[in-house]
Amino acid sequence: MNLKNKAAIALGLRWLLGIVFIWAALGKMVGPQDFLANLYEYQLPLPEFFLRLVAVSLPWLELICGLSLLVNSWPESTLGVIMLMMLVFIGATGQAWMRGLEIDCGCFGTAIEKNSFAGSVQFAFFRNLILFGLAAYLFSNSLATSEAKE
Repeated sequence: MNLKNKAAIALGLRWLLGIVFIWAALGKMVGPQDFLANLYEYQLPLPEFFLRLVAVSLPWLELICGLSLLVNSWPESTLGVIMLMMLVFIGATGQAWMRGLEIDCGCFGTAIEKNSFAGSVQFAFFRNLILFGLAAYLFSNSLATSEAKE
């Protein structure tokens, strides 16, 4: 694959990931109480104030990361933050799945997810793995591109 095609693919994937994160953020911002309720359903051993903090701050972090990817601002840092978030999401959905919790993941805060397989923790777990892999690919591609320019 030539360098131009590889750059075009990376651009498309970066935009796709950015749009996914913006979509997830906006879905949570529209219904922060619903997102907090989704967080409670995970039955995590975390204090209530921490879950409330996550419900308020996570959508903004996702929005900033998504916009940063779209404008290609600090791509390595943004992708690093996204990979860390995805690892937390993988852990949260994985533990819920292993414990047999039948909950809506709350990832996008949309009616599409409500009571459907797309909102299940099983689907969310594998979607998070794919998104982590995508971010990792873009991260390594970004590093390789920046090293080649030096």
